[in-house]
Amino acid sequence: MVSLKSRKLGDCLVLINSVMVVVLINLLAGSHFFRVDMTEEGRYSIKPQTKEILRTLDDDVYIEVYLDGELNSDFKRFRKAIEETLQEFKIYSNNKIQYTFTDPNIAVSKKARAEFMNDLASKGIQPTNVIDTKEGERVEKIIFPGVLVSYGGFESGVTLLKGNKANTPEEEINQSIEGIEYELITAIFKLANTDRKRIGMVTGHGELDSIQIAGFNNALLELYDVRKVDLGRKKDLEEYDALIIAKPTEPFSPVDKFQLDQYIMRGGKVMFLLDKLEANVDSASGENYFAFPYRLELDDQLFKYGVRMNLDLVQDRAAGKLPVIIGDQGGKPRVQWLEWPFYPLINRYAEHPVTRNLDAVLLRFASSIDTVKAPGVKKIPLLMTSQYSRTVTAPVNVSVNNLRQALKPQDFQKSFIPVGYLLEGTFTSVFKNRFLPEGVDQSAVKEQSVATKLVVIADGDIARNDVNDRTGQWQPLGFDRYSKHTFANQDLLMNTLLYLTDENGLIRTRNKEVMIRPLDRDKAQAGKVTWQTVNLIAPLLILFCFGIGRAFVRKRNYSSHKNQHA
Repeated sequence: MVSLKSRKLGDCLVLINSVMVVVLINLLAGSHFFRVDMTEEGRYSIKPQTKEILRTLDDDVYIEVYLDGELNSDFKRFRKAIEETLQEFKIYSNNKIQYTFTDPNIAVSKKARAEFMNDLASKGIQPTNVIDTKEGERVEKIIFPGVLVSYGGFESGVTLLKGNKANTPEEEINQSIEGIEYELITAIFKLANTDRKRIGMVTGHGELDSIQIAGFNNALLELYDVRKVDLGRKKDLEEYDALIIAKPTEPFSPVDKFQLDQYIMRGGKVMFLLDKLEANVDSASGENYFAFPYRLELDDQLFKYGVRMNLDLVQDRAAGKLPVIIGDQGGKPRVQWLEWPFYPLINRYAEHPVTRNLDAVLLRFASSIDTVKAPGVKKIPLLMTSQYSRTVTAPVNVSVNNLRQALKPQDFQKSFIPVGYLLEGTFTSVFKNRFLPEGVDQSAVKEQSVATKLVVIADGDIARNDVNDRTGQWQPLGFDRYSKHTFANQDLLMNTLLYLTDENGLIRTRNKEVMIRPLDRDKAQAGKVTWQTVNLIAPLLILFCFGIGRAFVRKRNYSSHKNQHA
């Protein structure tokens, strides 16, 4: 017979209770799914908007990642972050996300490898050169930091390396890691979304033609249904989730302004991409070319909404370059690449999901923007010039020949001039307390808007793509034919439009932050010997102390047990 106070029975009861607790915890965990992220910045957590899209997938998504093989430490970290994000996607999608990693360099022959890489580039997965030092030798390798997402018979290529190129490689990788979730879930959303929003491209005022805006239009069609809109003929604008006005050159009629105003009053979103002065580089080769204002008749409307585009052009020391003939050598023109201050490189942005971790944007003949009093409207300066910039008031002499003169740093004393604003809130109609245009419906005029958003960028060319002069083929938006670099114009406009039309908050996934915690190399080197000694001796001391303590406890227990039986 076992005594209720026996030690053996107590141990058995503890074991049984422990097993039952473990079983109960497993049952609860199996019926209530949860994951715990113990990191300070939540690097392993994904946004609720992402989870919702993953839960509602109707079919499997196949993702092929082309970042594999021999990689340096930074890209190994990048690869690991991609894999960790995809693992989370797989869990929250109930295993509907399937992914593999592929090394584009595994092709046997050079020809096969080149064909494979060209195919990836054609699908939108852009390569990058990585220069590293291995065993004292300089090694250069082409990698493809991107993925191919396939869903329902369609596929989309995504480049994941999208940090700011002005930062260090480590910071660029870190910014790209912060954007992994956004880039992947946006690509999945593009393919899986059946309820596509409708975007209206306003026409009838000399806006950019179809080939000049082909790059932007092509990017829009991946996510939206795009239609041309004539404000004078289209009476019902509410079917459009947003309107885009891209570089108009002719005035808006009173009826057009009224239609646009009432669309905003009913909660419509508008992206204004406007040039204040008429200027172009083709006409700038002469000495006496001056940029004069466009007469768009939108000044009063924008003023009422809270901003004023100034009659000037912005010049910036941080600027795109132009090839300029500076002389003659051997009977041939001598060409030099010079910075063109009228082409400001925008690399300073607001702390906002639209512009977070964005690379530089190239503007052409942009104007400055001021804010004015507009009750109920929040004004956020999205785009700003560098700390070495200035404004030149109209009429502005725009001549490439001026580049031959050395720029004087003392002339560029203005800093962070706003050239783009996001406006949020409730807007007052420009037609409040004014006579309405003839021919419009005056029975249901709204004088105050519901909460809505507008974006005003003082450069219409931000949406214009270059066109190859020889072939007539349009280039991707943001591609500069002179520097051969692709700027982030398309990313900026697409992020902005997604923010304007995004009801489920998908753009907020761009707010993810991954902190870099680098070691202090000087301090680590100074304390190297100390910590090596500690790491070598400390474990031995711990084992020694544990052995002595255990022997002491056993001796005491033995002595106590012996005295009880004495």
